[in-house]
Amino acid sequence: MLTKVFGSAVFGVEATTITVEVNVDKGIGYHLVGLPDNAIRESNYRIAAALQNNGYKIPGKKLILNMSPADLRKEGSAYDLTLAMGVLIATEQIQEKNPLSEYIIMGELSLDGNLQPIRGALPISLKAKEEGYKGFILPKQNAKEAAIVEGIEVYGIENIREVIDFFNEGIPLEQTIVDIEAEFYDQLEHPEFDFADVKGQESIKRCMEIAAAGGHNIILIGPPGSGKTMLAKRLPSILPPMTLQESLETTKIHSVAGRTMEKAGVMTSRPFRSPHHTISDVALVGGGQYPQPGEISLAHNGVLFLDELPEFKRGVLEVMRQPLEDRDVTISRAKFTVTYPSSFMLVASMNPSPGGYFNDPDAPVMSSPAEMQRYLSKISGPLLDRIDIHIEVTPVPFEKLSDERRGESSIIIRERVTNARKLQSARFTEFEKVHYNAQMGVKQIRQFCKLDEASLQLLKTAMERLNLSARAYDRILKVSRTIADLEAAPDITGNHISEAIQYRSLDRDGWFG
Repeated sequence: MLTKVFGSAVFGVEATTITVEVNVDKGIGYHLVGLPDNAIRESNYRIAAALQNNGYKIPGKKLILNMSPADLRKEGSAYDLTLAMGVLIATEQIQEKNPLSEYIIMGELSLDGNLQPIRGALPISLKAKEEGYKGFILPKQNAKEAAIVEGIEVYGIENIREVIDFFNEGIPLEQTIVDIEAEFYDQLEHPEFDFADVKGQESIKRCMEIAAAGGHNIILIGPPGSGKTMLAKRLPSILPPMTLQESLETTKIHSVAGRTMEKAGVMTSRPFRSPHHTISDVALVGGGQYPQPGEISLAHNGVLFLDELPEFKRGVLEVMRQPLEDRDVTISRAKFTVTYPSSFMLVASMNPSPGGYFNDPDAPVMSSPAEMQRYLSKISGPLLDRIDIHIEVTPVPFEKLSDERRGESSIIIRERVTNARKLQSARFTEFEKVHYNAQMGVKQIRQFCKLDEASLQLLKTAMERLNLSARAYDRILKVSRTIADLEAAPDITGNHISEAIQYRSLDRDGWFG
């Protein structure tokens, strides 16, 4: 008897339907074909134990199991349930009171028949809906995530016995239903980290607000204990709330990486990723034998925070240059290519010198000019060129640390940021890949960042006196446009230009020359 069961494979952030064909013939043997990896080849042991512990068995007949398309590499243990149901139906141990052809079935089996969670439940569910399947049967731990997709019945199960009873006796399964609107908006008004907790640092808060409003990459330079990490962790709380489309994009990436099981459901808050400086280039951009998303993709629609930037290997930092420009990363292998989205805000922090202090006569550790230059030269000019805002962070004085008054909350700041982003969205309607000021190219800068004569003269004078580099010119114009948007000003004025000039510390003589 020939039986077909349907599963799914995930490549990148997209799913491909896999047809498992089970044929019973004369003889003895268990033959699994269709380019399975070692985890799938070992499935017959898990399946045999799970069936035996639930009153069934793999019969002593010749079983040929083909995973089609046969030229596509399959990986992982998520096909256990798919293969087991194919064996049971093909060997006529159970009947089809509910047709197998209407369902996608996925799950890893324990030896007692319980189901273990799988990766990529959301993209699989999206593909199943697209191809017209009635339902998706999967482990209960992943059901909430898969049920985000409307128009397909999602059944979360704990044991293979439930699936057997569903097909053999028609006993209904409990459908998982998610109110996506309630899930999506529940956490928006309660950020975990709030700018109200930060004492002092008003100028830095202002700088972070500008960065959030325009989507600008930012680097914080200051001695240890000045609050760089504390400020960076609070940046996601003032970014505009994710749209439903952004939320689904982000959840798909985390689903593929197997990182949505703890929270389940749709991701409502923007991701904040903070890798250690010992990270490899593959871990940062993604890769491996079967390419998985890296930190820059896990930070998609959120923030990537690189603490102590000069401590990262130079080669690791350089691989970010292309993703920062293109906002996606392509990983190529001999037989296939995978593209992961990576549109993120880069927030970096660093000490101004190896000892942590800069030009401070009272500093406990002093560094020579040669040591400082060697330290700072670890950050390349092309990478620095992709960071719009450089700001020096100074330690907070005791008077402000001991002040009991709370600062402005993230919710209030986020409202101003959101209003500025709305202006930018309206401005860039005709440009497909430009949504906020940081994404502007030369064409948009010339069109939307025009200066009057006085502002132009101010910028010229500042560049000459402060020895600002040529690369600073466009960056200053972009940041000026964002400052004007926060004030809802139609044109850039001298005040906007003068404030933006302050945010180019590393372009001044004495830092990088």
